[in-house]
This record gives sequence, structure tokens and C-alpha cells, in this order.
Amino acid sequence: MLVLGIETSCDETGLALYDSEQGLLGEALYSQIELHAEYGGVVPELASRDHVRKLLPLLQQLLTDSKVKLSAVDAIAYTRGPGLVGALLVGSATAQALALALQRPSIGIHHMEGHLLAPLLEDPAPQMPFVALLVSGGHTMLVQVQGLGHYQLLGETQDDAAGEAFDKTAKLLGLNYPGGPELARLASSGVAGRFSFPRPMTNRPGLDFSFSGLKTHTRLLWQRHQDATMDAAAKLQLQADIAAGFQLAVVDTLTIKCRRAMQQTQLQQLVVSGGVAANQALRSKLQQVGSKHGFKVSFPRLAYCTDNGAMIAYAGCLRLTQSHLQAAAPAMRTIDARPRWPLQELEP
Repeated sequence: MLVLGIETSCDETGLALYDSEQGLLGEALYSQIELHAEYGGVVPELASRDHVRKLLPLLQQLLTDSKVKLSAVDAIAYTRGPGLVGALLVGSATAQALALALQRPSIGIHHMEGHLLAPLLEDPAPQMPFVALLVSGGHTMLVQVQGLGHYQLLGETQDDAAGEAFDKTAKLLGLNYPGGPELARLASSGVAGRFSFPRPMTNRPGLDFSFSGLKTHTRLLWQRHQDATMDAAAKLQLQADIAAGFQLAVVDTLTIKCRRAMQQTQLQQLVVSGGVAANQALRSKLQQVGSKHGFKVSFPRLAYCTDNGAMIAYAGCLRLTQSHLQAAAPAMRTIDARPRWPLQELEP
């Protein structure tokens, strides 16, 4: 089965072709970073309009580069949610129009399930069951994965997600958009031990997260230690040291909770995915802890940590082949989106 995947949940337009026998045949991605940079964050209306402009040209590029005819596509998978409602509707409308024209089945994919399954695109792929740490955008959660759609939520953030905390902290430090990667880059030249940072909710039982207080702590440090007489070099070092301390606090918190989840479930495989999974400090720390305590840790390649079409095509292929979904009647097709969609509501 050859599946076309369409990802338009936020500020990346992603397309991919995944074949159930040959694997990934091709992919195309357009990032809107430059479009949103002058606003310091994603502007939903601009994101939606840009998906409209870029989606069909990207599809043509993908088909040309992959040497695949559109008529050869057996099914279309698209991101149904969660995400920005306007952006999601662009992908849904395009997917349903293609499915109707080709008389092929279409399937709406949960964005977080796409991230959860992204490490399975690697060789060797981690085997289920496993524990998944999903750290993408506004989501930070630990999930026990028994099989496709069999997900048990172990813990989640009670306020800001890790990615949000990175971006907001970067903004208050005056860093450019996108903030998370900029903060991580700056942290590499900082002294993490210069200031003390809390590890939120690690001194109590459970697997939930909270990063809002850590963000506030960082803001107060920044305000307290700035000095109008400080030269540029001293200010940059202050930024770097605070960034390093903040990053280490987030990494330690995530690592402590992951180890606790592995102990609680008695599983031997941890999968980490989502945008924050690209953070090198997090990757290094989890690998060290996994090696020390006897569990394997798997990550997707860096390109598959951020939003992409490959993860949607792959998730769609798995669900379509296992459910034997038949083409929906044209009259039953709907353009739908679920901007809020709890992962635990997914059907097996």
C-alpha cells in the first residue's frame, strides 16, 4: 500500500510517500520560520494562508522527485489534530479533495501518534511495548505503548509543556525565534552551575510535569542579575549561564520522570520523540541513564523530531493496513479537524 501523508498542524508543511513494502519513497518539507520570525511566534492566520500557497506545489515536487504518479497512491493520511484549526483544515480539505478525485480512502491521524511512531521509521526500529516520552510543542507526556492505538497515559504536564517553557524562556532572554534551538545553542557556552534551579515535581510521587514555575524562576533570575552598567560580553555570559542552568533543570526533570516511568512499568524500551527530542543535552543524559539502569533509549533522526509528512504517512499506513479500511463513499467525506484531541481517545 502506497500512502501519501500530509502534515499541516502548525508552521511546517510536510508531505511524504510511504510504501508498506518499500518504506519511505520520498518527502518534502517547507518551514515557515522566516515568515513568523518578525512576530516572535506563530501567527495562526499567516500559517494557514501559507499552507494554502505551499501545499500543492510541494505535492508536485514530491511526486516529481519520487517519480511516482498521483494515480499510484492507494490512500491519503492527513493530520486531523491537535494543532491550529485553520492549518489543520487546509490539510484536511486537500486530503479529502484528493481522496474524492482519486476514489481512494483517507484517514485522519493524531499528530502526537505520528510523533510517537516516528522512531519506528529508524533501522533497527524499537519494538512494542515501550514507554514513550512525547515532548512536542504544547505537549509533554509519558505514555505506555502496548500496541498501535493501545496507549495508557502515565503522566502529563499540568501547565506549560517543556517546549513552551524553552520558547518562552528564550523570548524573555531576548533570543530570536524559534527560541528553543536558540536557547540550547546559547546554553552550550554557559556555566550551568552558576545559578540554582528547581527540578519541578520531582520531590513528589507520580509522573506529571510542571514547567511554569521554572520559567518564572528563570525570569526572576534574569531581572535580578541584569545591570545597566554591564557590558555586552558580561550580559551575553549572563544569558548563557541562565540558559545553561534552565536547560539542565528541564533535562534533569524529564530524565528523573522517565527513569521513574521505566521502574513503574518494568519495560526495557524508552522512545523519545517530538521537537525537544532534538535537544542534544537531553539525548545525552537519557542515553547515560538508560545505559546505567538497563533500558534502551531510542530517538528519531533529527529531521523527524520536528513536524514532518513521513510520520503521518507511516502512521496512516499502519492504521490502514491493520484496519483494512475501504474507500469511503463520496457523500460521507467531511473536512474535519480536532484542534484539541486527547491521545487517550484514539481507538486501537
